[in-house]
Amino acid sequence: MSRRLLKHSFSLLHVDHVQLNHRWNYKNVISPYYRLYYINEGEGLLSNASQQICLEPGYIYLIPSFTLCNLYCKEYLSQYFIQFFEDSPDGISLFHHNRSLMKLPATELDIVHFQRMLAINPGRGINRSDNPKVYEKSDYYREYQALNNRQSMGAYLETQGIILQLLSRFVDSENFDQAGSEEIPQKVLSAMSYIQINLHQPITVAQLASRASQHPDYFSRQFLRYTGERPLAYIHTKRIERAQFLIITTRMAYSEIASEIGFDSLPHFSRVFKKITRLTPGEYRRQYQQMHDGE
Repeated sequence: MSRRLLKHSFSLLHVDHVQLNHRWNYKNVISPYYRLYYINEGEGLLSNASQQICLEPGYIYLIPSFTLCNLYCKEYLSQYFIQFFEDSPDGISLFHHNRSLMKLPATELDIVHFQRMLAINPGRGINRSDNPKVYEKSDYYREYQALNNRQSMGAYLETQGIILQLLSRFVDSENFDQAGSEEIPQKVLSAMSYIQINLHQPITVAQLASRASQHPDYFSRQFLRYTGERPLAYIHTKRIERAQFLIITTRMAYSEIASEIGFDSLPHFSRVFKKITRLTPGEYRRQYQQMHDGE
């Protein structure tokens, strides 16, 4: 009998309690990190092409990484938020089958978790400098890992535990796509992992099928069944996810990023980026500079 191991760990980026106003109004947001909210006053709105969810007191919310959404506050919104990156050795997200906006009634323990996370991670709010250049420095995002490394072992483990407990509420809820919990065959998992660690290299469906010892058509159908995407679409998605991370955590030029993630030209990269995120790479970077002034 095989042992069940937890493959996912999480790196805290920001935690804070903030009061927002009409300036908190952003469209087509798609972050390389997770967002958890607890609303204690006011109201707002989360939405995308298929969902519209009210932000209201007494509820907790989850926006998985790389989930497209719009954020809106008409007048006033008081929220606790936790932002964190996901680490997985095979590059497969815990929520890879469920990139949707989620909402649950908050329990007393949920509220304690948000408050405790803030208490053991002081000074982890978003830097609200008025200088947009602050957000172009790779140091800005590297600092979060340095802060995590300086935590005591007790605080680090408690931080991980709180994130896991809050995420477990959504995994066990009706919001979670149980159909997506079907076990993925090893050959598809192997292909997903291979894609993740070879984004900088040319990757073809024929190559992936050959590694799996399957006919390309059969492999493509199996891949679609278990991931929801054809192999080439999945490759593009993962390359753009990596680009999003590099755009907001480094000062790399867009041409450098395109080369780093396996695109043969900057125009090709820009077209695919806009198709997936609805923003150009430049618009995406500017949006995050603006958001960190307003959140």
